[in-house]
Amino acid sequence: MAGARDVKRRIKSVENTRQITRTMELVATSKLKRATDRVSSARPYAEALADTVKSLYAPELAERYPLLRQPERSRRAAVLLLTANRGLAGGFNTNLIKEARRVLQELRSQGIETELHVVGRKGIAFFRFRREPMETMRTDVGDNPTPEDAESIVSPLRRKFEEGGLDAVYLISSQFRSAMSAPPGSRRILPVPVPEQTTPADGFILSPSGPVILERLLAPFVRNQVFTALVENMAAEQGARRTAMKNATDNAGDILEILTRSYNRARQGQITQEIAEIVGGAAALE
Repeated sequence: MAGARDVKRRIKSVENTRQITRTMELVATSKLKRATDRVSSARPYAEALADTVKSLYAPELAERYPLLRQPERSRRAAVLLLTANRGLAGGFNTNLIKEARRVLQELRSQGIETELHVVGRKGIAFFRFRREPMETMRTDVGDNPTPEDAESIVSPLRRKFEEGGLDAVYLISSQFRSAMSAPPGSRRILPVPVPEQTTPADGFILSPSGPVILERLLAPFVRNQVFTALVENMAAEQGARRTAMKNATDNAGDILEILTRSYNRARQGQITQEIAEIVGGAAALE
């Protein structure tokens, strides 16, 4: 009966695991709904802010405002990587780290000196294990990132760029499309991207003037890009975790079916053996 008991213990262990993964799936589903709502709320503001900056931009302003400065040649760039503090989210963190390594390698191959800034325990743990120097390491951004979180992350980089210590800042984060699709992506957030075609705000009376408004919007525009990325990253993380936990729950169910059949066969074999022993004992007494 030892074999059946071992299988029974495995069945109990898998059942407990399935209960845990099922609970985590439900929690991730609940958090995903809230995170998706935040993404839907953040995007219209981000798009409106980008349109406003685009309409106020003029080529001659690039010399006046440091955040619009377009270096002729980049000598030093910062890479800002957003990852999660927790795992059990499939390939979410791995894909972001892979994208960050790709960007770092591409910049270094061009002779650009790089510095790495990481948000999230998973990214920090990976690069620390690889002994990759990190300028900043942040683990204090929770499940509900705020504009203040974004400001505290990007303000040192923005200030360093304004002072000329950096020529570019690249942001690595997930591009949330749906719960099932959130590929990692990279984009340059500093200098502020210059529109190829401007759309002047004709027909509007601006007070103060357009350039003054633009100057006041540049810093919030950069901060909002990081905030939007944090919000989308959280939604992508919860979507990946829900998918991973659902797959784990389904796999546990499949394993339980196999173990149950094995247990039934072992039990049936034990019963058959016991009956044979009884019959044999009775025959010996006759």
